[in-house]
Amino acid sequence: MKKEELGELIIRNENSLYHIAKSLLYSDEDCKDAIQETIVKAFTKLHTLKKDEFAKSWLVRILINECYTIMRYEKKMVSINEMQDDLEIEESGDYSDLYEAIMHLKEEQRLCIVMYYIEGYSIKEIANMLDTTESAVKKRLVRARSKMKLDLDGGMAL
Repeated sequence: MKKEELGELIIRNENSLYHIAKSLLYSDEDCKDAIQETIVKAFTKLHTLKKDEFAKSWLVRILINECYTIMRYEKKMVSINEMQDDLEIEESGDYSDLYEAIMHLKEEQRLCIVMYYIEGYSIKEIANMLDTTESAVKKRLVRARSKMKLDLDGGMAL
């Protein structure tokens, strides 16, 4: 088989190659990589093709092997995002319900809760930073605690 014939075979079967790659790999980028590597290997190893009538199955076999190579490589790698997600889960521990309850508060209440309980600011300091009265900060804290208690006791019923 000549290189021109191989090129025509690849073009005729590009959808088929994509579907095969997609059946093994989830990411479109990985599919593209596998197909590209397949094309490169097919052209460089064209001399190993014994009979032209088996060219399509030979090409598909190369693609499948490339997909398996990518799968093995992906299995060994852990993305930074996955590591960060794992760390966040470990850090939050048993506090995930609490964090979720805080996130369901109105912004002004959430800000007061975080500044008072997590950052350790006094009510007077919070009032000055938010340009509001101390009584408004106290009221926001009371409402936030009340809502969080309901959310945590009631299974996050909103």
